Amino acid sequence: MDVFLVILLAILAIIVLSLVLGSFFTVNTAQVAVITRFGKFLRVADPGLNWKVPYFDTVAGMVSLRVNQITLTMETKTKDNVFVTIPISVQNRVRPEKVYDAYYKLSDPVAQIKSYVEQVILGHVPGMTLDEVFATQSSIAAAVKQELDADMATFGYEIVNVLVTDIVPDANVKSAMNDINAAQREQVAANARGEAEKILVVKKAEAEAESKALQGQGIANQRKAIIEGLQASIEQFQKVVEGASAKEVMQLVMVTQYFDTLKSIGESDKTNTLFLSHSPLAVKEVSEQILDSMLVAQRANG
Repeated sequence: MDVFLVILLAILAIIVLSLVLGSFFTVNTAQVAVITRFGKFLRVADPGLNWKVPYFDTVAGMVSLRVNQITLTMETKTKDNVFVTIPISVQNRVRPEKVYDAYYKLSDPVAQIKSYVEQVILGHVPGMTLDEVFATQSSIAAAVKQELDADMATFGYEIVNVLVTDIVPDANVKSAMNDINAAQREQVAANARGEAEKILVVKKAEAEAESKALQGQGIANQRKAIIEGLQASIEQFQKVVEGASAKEVMQLVMVTQYFDTLKSIGESDKTNTLFLSHSPLAVKEVSEQILDSMLVAQRANG
């Protein structure tokens, strides 16, 4: 009889111990536990060591409070009939005060969020051109976030951020855009090269004009110096030889210059053979032609 009582007490102790131990449970950090009693929601258990009534209360499930990222890929058409693929990242989490709604009201949050994103994208992108879609990428993300915040709040979810990570047009459209961009850049480069060549031509023309002007000025100064030298020579000659006219003195100077020129030509090693009429009459004609030319030029300048 005593043995039977000991065994019974041991069994009761084991049962009590299992009941006590089974009534405690732990919840990890960044999680909460949904506690039900006979299938009905009872309460939400916070992280740490918790207690429940054995056999009456049950841990129905765990809900994570961490930020979760859902990656979606949307395909739509723009206003200018270009099909684009838009990768979207939606960062969301369960509101701690709305665990009941998140656990019981929404069975598939990913599918629900995807449906809302499709609704927003199809309401914005088809009314924009491809360039406008690229330009308003951040505005599209803001519109998606605003719409999701309002819609998912009723299900206990908070939308932390929405990122439109890229705008991917059709491969043929992308290639055409690259060709257009390259052509525009080539046009800019051609205009720049044309302007540079134009500047070079203008500067070259200005340099040539300035050079010719300086050359003409030098020739004019040279002729002026020659005339002044001839004038001085005539005056000195008339002082020495009385009765000599200016024309005779000039003819003498011209003949002297003529012979000096022939001498210079003859002294040059690279001189070619020249055939000149060298009679006194020919020399006189040359001097008269030179003199007449100088007098005509002097009258024209006067």
